[in-house]
Formats: sequence, structure tokens, C-alpha cells
Amino acid sequence: MIRQFCAALCLALLSVLPARAAATDIIPAAALIQPADLAGELKSAPPIILQVGFSKLYEQAHIPGAIYAGPGRSDEGLASLKAQAEKLPRDAALVIYCGCCPWNRCPNMGAAYTALKTMGFTKVRALYIAENFGQDWVDKGYPVVRGQ
Repeated sequence: MIRQFCAALCLALLSVLPARAAATDIIPAAALIQPADLAGELKSAPPIILQVGFSKLYEQAHIPGAIYAGPGRSDEGLASLKAQAEKLPRDAALVIYCGCCPWNRCPNMGAAYTALKTMGFTKVRALYIAENFGQDWVDKGYPVVRGQ
């Protein structure tokens, strides 16, 4: 259910929203973290996790402790992300994620990563979600919180 919703939402939004640079064009491979690795970190020393996707996805299911920061696709979402991040130390370990659709088509991650790096954050990683949050996180049995 989450998988189908994610795919449908991503395709609908990609058809009506203006283009931003893709995550694959902006985020270096060294800044990526795999789902299994982040799930392991949640057990010991969890980073600050910012969900930079759409609110409907966050409300449906999100990583425990994740803060909804707004979609990186929109100016309003980036403003919300910056407001959330402004309170944090610039050397804080951050992980951003979306999971609305396949990594190479995600409209949110690239702009969010760039915004945080521009603000001076030095430890920003991006959760690599190959297909979508439902398939690559929820269906794998990694921890989630449902609802807000």
C-alpha cells in the first residue's frame, strides 16, 4: 500500500512541479548511507534525521525520531528545512531522506542536500532509497512510526 501510494504521488508531482536538479547530479556517493546501515545506527548513536519529502508520506510512515522538514522540491519546503536546521550545530550528524519515488527521479533530495551544505553543515548524509520508502525501508522490516 505504501509502495503504490509513493509511486503514484511521485509521478503526479513530477508532472506538475518545476524541475530541480536530480539527487544523482548533486549528492556524491561518499555522502550516501544505505538503509541497513542507518537502521543499525538507530540502535546505537542515531543521527538527526530530517524527512525532506512530502507530508503525506511522513504521516503514513517515517523513521523513528525523524523530523518532518518539508519537501526540498518547493521554496516553502526549503524554507521549512532551513528553519529546522538553523537550530542545529553545523557539525551535527544529519541524515536526510525522502523515498517518494526512485532515487534517480526524486524531486526533493538534491535541493535539500545543497541547502544544508550551503548553510555550512559538514556531516550531511543522504539515505539512499533505490525505489521508494515502502519498498526499501518499510518492507525490509526496518523501524517505522506511523502517523505524526
